[in-house]
Amino acid sequence: MNPSLFRLTTLTVALSTTALAAVSESEAERLGNDLTPLGGERAGNAAGTIPAWDGGITTPPANYKPGDHHPDPYAGDQPLYTITAENLSQYADIVTAGHAALMKTYPDYKLVVYPSHRSASNPERIYEATRKNATTGVLVNNGDGFANAIIGAPFPIPQNGLEVVWNHLTRYRGVAATRHIGQAAPNRSGSYTMVDFEDEFLFNYVREGMTPEKLDNVLIYFKQTVTSPARLAGTILLAHETMDQIKESRRAWVYNTGRRRVSRAPNVAYDNPGTAADGMRTSDQFDMYNGAPDRYNWELVGKKEMLVPYNSYALHSDKVKDKDILTPLHINQDLARYELHRVWVVEATLKPGASHLYARRTFYVDEDSWQILVADQYDSRGQLWRVSESHNINYYDALVFWSTLEVHTDLQAGRYLAIGLDNEKEMYDFNISREPGDYSPDSLRRSGIR
Repeated sequence: MNPSLFRLTTLTVALSTTALAAVSESEAERLGNDLTPLGGERAGNAAGTIPAWDGGITTPPANYKPGDHHPDPYAGDQPLYTITAENLSQYADIVTAGHAALMKTYPDYKLVVYPSHRSASNPERIYEATRKNATTGVLVNNGDGFANAIIGAPFPIPQNGLEVVWNHLTRYRGVAATRHIGQAAPNRSGSYTMVDFEDEFLFNYVREGMTPEKLDNVLIYFKQTVTSPARLAGTILLAHETMDQIKESRRAWVYNTGRRRVSRAPNVAYDNPGTAADGMRTSDQFDMYNGAPDRYNWELVGKKEMLVPYNSYALHSDKVKDKDILTPLHINQDLARYELHRVWVVEATLKPGASHLYARRTFYVDEDSWQILVADQYDSRGQLWRVSESHNINYYDALVFWSTLEVHTDLQAGRYLAIGLDNEKEMYDFNISREPGDYSPDSLRRSGIR
């Protein structure tokens, strides 16, 4: 593809200690016109290989029944082409560094590319709130927090990398949800032990009627219970994800079954190991990126057309077993789907004096949903270390575009971690009712004792 087709703008922004101004009213008027309500470009690309956004999927297909694993609305699509190490040079401009490295490392690794569908959609109230935020939302505290925005994307017309990251951190994933998922870290031969979780979320930021004053600096309430294997079962993590984590760090507690007590967990952050992940991901890689952004400088490289995981209904299907996905060295790429989409490219570089396992990270962020789709993580030597993918679908019963599987591949260890496996489990439930009081340390203590 001709590089001139790329809309690539370099924006290097120095953040001051004062709040950064929101966009003008005339700029905000573009939302819902030449821009989508969340800030993506409504039009397709010049080559016709990316379609225009027409609202995404707003109603379930006729064959969907509540509680189903979501049937693939694009099941009839045929692959356009397949990229391997042998023909990689033909597609170098639209393949991420991480995917290129995977092809060079594993001879059987491939990207099977399908027609692009801009399926992402959210409820109308999220669009309305985003329109209001466009002219009011501002970064504060050197970008470690933001103010004057609520419910919708705080920065739909981003001016710098931090604004893109905040859009990811606050994107719509329903109001309250529960999911039963598996996590596995296969060894090089492909054998693995499945760790099962029951996750529960209350997305405080997007609750109806929420205001910045009511928010009380808490974006998300989160509870994660390990249900297997037996040696870990009953361990519960509770977290209150604060908006400005420099003003007030993430509040986290753990219920330990052995001690039968609740204790504070200040290390559930940054590059501390992820829960039961065999050292294959950091805490802040969960959901592709979470937590305080203060250890990195964030550069908005611009927007680019790239091949990314998208509409991954085959990986979500209940017709597929966990063992069909978890193959040696990498997941079964015959089940993965890649499409050409426009993404915001953000480079995170470790600040001088700051500490983190990853000295540099490149994020590829969906223009239609603010979901991070791919992330490349580099070590202190500047070598590509881990490649992360978020395989997403539109949960069209809830108008939520979110991951069905995250994969974190360690190029140096020759292993990978897959989290989110739900093929053999009951479906996500976006209809639960929860309140902040359900996520207190006392409630954690009571649920642990039961």
